[in-house]
Amino acid sequence: MTRIDAKFAELKAANKKAFVSYVMAGDPDFDTSLEIVKGLPAAGVDIIELGLPFTDPMADGPTIQLAGQRALEVGMTLTRTLELAAKFRETDDTTPIVLMGYYNPIYSRGVDKFLVDAKESGIDGLIVVDLPPEEDTELCIPAQAAGLNFIRLATPTTDAKRLPRVLQNTSGFVYYVSINGITGAAEAEATNVGPEVARIQEASGLPVIVGFGVNTPEKAEAIAAVADGTVVGSAIVSKIGAGESVADVLAFVKTLSDGAHRA
Repeated sequence: MTRIDAKFAELKAANKKAFVSYVMAGDPDFDTSLEIVKGLPAAGVDIIELGLPFTDPMADGPTIQLAGQRALEVGMTLTRTLELAAKFRETDDTTPIVLMGYYNPIYSRGVDKFLVDAKESGIDGLIVVDLPPEEDTELCIPAQAAGLNFIRLATPTTDAKRLPRVLQNTSGFVYYVSINGITGAAEAEATNVGPEVARIQEASGLPVIVGFGVNTPEKAEAIAAVADGTVVGSAIVSKIGAGESVADVLAFVKTLSDGAHRA
């Protein structure tokens, strides 16, 4: 059982929904980013999505693209991202970390070496947005064999014919992208999300977490109410990008987690 599996079992026993936060590793710099990440659990975050900076983040909107640029400019790499995770693990051995990004940096490092290093750094799961199920032998299956969850994205355009292929070899949870388009581009609507979540839950037997378009405590509560939890990324990253203090960023995260946990 991974930390992700254990966390969902714990939440289910407590009849609680999950709150997942996304932050870009190394934004605005290594030390500040580490301080934010270390503060997320106390701010009510159940699972941390740690963004891996990349030069061509095709699924991300301007807010997260700029965060990646800021991180790259201060020298963040895959190695430094794993170092950040390892430093977090020095004081927290229970909060799951999902590394979210693109395949190129992993491919460049070498899959076998990456999986060993990721495991040693305390990474629990992977979301690699540009690797479709047709490429499962590339990373997904080796990751599962190494004890990491491989989390797949489903979208409003994932129809009944495509869904079984998307869910094949998926573990941990399914990330439902609530809107068509990039991160931060529009708001999620619970009335649209609810039926899709139910369909994916039935097909997968896994928790379904909804992201993209969740940016307020009220929205986090509404979306979590029709899913197993919700993810907030751009709204948090925009606070970091605006230069707000670590305390202010974490206070904002707490309002979002409180919203999701009210659901």
